[in-house]
Amino acid sequence: MTYTEFHEEEFTSEFNGQTLRRILGLTKPHWPWLLGFIFTIGVVSALDAYFTFLGKRITDDGILANDPDTLWRIVRLYGSLILVQVVNVFGFIYLAGVLGERVQYDLRRRAFNHLQNLSLAYFDRTPIGWIMSRVTSDSERIAQLVTWGLLDVTWGLMNISTAVFFMLRIKWQLALIVLTLIPVLFIVAAQFKKRILHQYRVVRRMNSKITGAFNEHIAGVRVVKALNREQKSLIEFKELTDEMYRSSYRAAWLSALFLPSVVIISSFAVGGVVWYGGFQTSIGGMTIGGIQAFIAYITFMLWPIQDLARVYAELQHAIASAERLFSLIDSVPEIQDRPDAYDPGTLHGDIVFEHVDFWYEEDKPVLQDFNLHVQRGETIALVGPTGGGKSTIVNLVCRFYEPKNGRIMIGSNDYTHYSLHAIQSRVGVVLQTPHLFSGSILENIRYGQLDATDEAVQSAAKTSGAHDFIVRLDKGYQTEVGEGGVLLSVGQKQLISLARAVLADPEIFIMDEATSSVDTITEALIQQGMEALTSQRTSFIIAHRLSTIRKADRILVIQNGKILEAGSHRELLKQRGRYYKLYTEQFKRDFETEFDPFKKTSSASGTA
Repeated sequence: MTYTEFHEEEFTSEFNGQTLRRILGLTKPHWPWLLGFIFTIGVVSALDAYFTFLGKRITDDGILANDPDTLWRIVRLYGSLILVQVVNVFGFIYLAGVLGERVQYDLRRRAFNHLQNLSLAYFDRTPIGWIMSRVTSDSERIAQLVTWGLLDVTWGLMNISTAVFFMLRIKWQLALIVLTLIPVLFIVAAQFKKRILHQYRVVRRMNSKITGAFNEHIAGVRVVKALNREQKSLIEFKELTDEMYRSSYRAAWLSALFLPSVVIISSFAVGGVVWYGGFQTSIGGMTIGGIQAFIAYITFMLWPIQDLARVYAELQHAIASAERLFSLIDSVPEIQDRPDAYDPGTLHGDIVFEHVDFWYEEDKPVLQDFNLHVQRGETIALVGPTGGGKSTIVNLVCRFYEPKNGRIMIGSNDYTHYSLHAIQSRVGVVLQTPHLFSGSILENIRYGQLDATDEAVQSAAKTSGAHDFIVRLDKGYQTEVGEGGVLLSVGQKQLISLARAVLADPEIFIMDEATSSVDTITEALIQQGMEALTSQRTSFIIAHRLSTIRKADRILVIQNGKILEAGSHRELLKQRGRYYKLYTEQFKRDFETEFDPFKKTSSASGTA
């Protein structure tokens, strides 16, 4: 399957903090929320520690000292602080949720905006599932780290700090026993860090493959069912999920081993404190309330340390996600405007290919020393075998790609002097497989000119031949087309796509095999719309059905990136060359199909 052929970039360098700093930098635009978030966590942590200290005073100054007034005063203070604590807990949870959603929104917006600027080549080599995995699941994991991960880390560090402060105040000798074991925890963390990060990188790569498989099989479900490929697809998908399971298992095993290692080290600290603290209590070196408070502070401190171990493991997972998402955001478009690029105001003028070389893969040239002069307002038809370079020529005109060598002129200038927006906003394209967006027919046609009135939309539909079938629908122009236009026929989608191009009123019009998959009635309607669009504008028509290009000013037979023949329909037929052979063979097939309804070869077959 194609999704297994895509090789994602590898991230093998050790985590040095640069990625983490970049993740934390995502909170910069939302600093008021971040400061409020950290402040409320600090207050919660400080009050938690102070509650334990008040517990010591209740035992020593109230109960053991038999002082009801002091006891009542401390209890009232305790109760008042509980109400403050409730407000703070609500505050930091609310602020964490808002901060996380804002960061995730920013990430997805940045990624989506950047995707709009990437060159078409990026999407040719990158499966949709991989992109979706980065924009959705990876951004969500990063947002979770920024909020709940940051919450756990801040809360844990504050708890440790306040616990150490009160422990030093109660008995500094006992506090030193605990503090000597903290460096050991960092050494253990360093040993686990590299292994955990590597495994989570593997997990994220496998997650992208599975997302790609989901996307491909769902999008192609009709083909899967039509070819009875369900069982084969299940086997292929099982191979991916099994590998994902093994990678996740290894990552989970390392993460699970990390936490018990911290618990064992923490147990030594607790054991040492119990032994020494008990001895001090027996000789009068500590009060009963003091030893109770100290043991509470040990738990108060060591539990966050154990939790930080868990957060650290999750941090490695988030780092792996961040590397992937940032690699998308950092990717540079292959086609960019020159610093001096400008909008000429119009693209009216001749289009000239001068010694153009182009390839998608370096060792597989598509065009070599290709030359073509298209006069302003001329309609050019491109025919020839699949893979000959027809679509490449129009892709270069649209500047979806640029020549590797040579240049393309529009008017009197190299078209790289013009901005991408100046070119692509003035080019209208109707594809062989039209794409409609979820929404109504009206909205899809209006996509060609977003500020168009309803009357302008209907006028475009009439010009393209779409109006009649639209008004016969129950809801007319408000009819929902479904995702990708699934609720309409191929011919209806093509007519709407043509209406969209009419509404856009492009200066250069391109039609890429738009009639290859429609019936003859729809083909006739499309032909009428094409004639309206090609009038008074430079046009390129890639033709599968040669009957649609008879009126073209010039027909080019393209094969292996070369122009084999050029001329009008009549001129090429008189030459009795390659075009004559293609035309007569296709006419013969169409004739046989018309009078033999059981013949399997359709009228749309043939090489063109």
